[in-house]
Amino acid sequence: MISTWSEWKRYPRPGRGENLEAPISPGIYEVRIAGTGALYSFGAVDNLAQALALLPVGSKSWFGRRDTSDAPDLEYRTCATSSKAGAKAAAERMIGRRETYMSGAA
Repeated sequence: MISTWSEWKRYPRPGRGENLEAPISPGIYEVRIAGTGALYSFGAVDNLAQALALLPVGSKSWFGRRDTSDAPDLEYRTCATSSKAGAKAAAERMIGRRETYMSGAA
């Protein structure tokens, strides 16, 4: 069973002490670039909070720290499911719908 999508939230920027708000459960996440709406990342995972926290954002400097000037302004939303299998099935349906829409729009 799939629940509904959360509202879009600003993705925490490195070095600012901001927090993610995401369930510690299986589900789907979507991350987009705030200014353009372009898809940045999408996935079906076991733990939404962990997956979003580990998302690579920006580039690393020579000293192992993230370069915050290269980090894009991102937004994210989540959709919790009862299992990872449910998340994968929902993600496949969404991808199929998006491909159908894009082929019809072309």
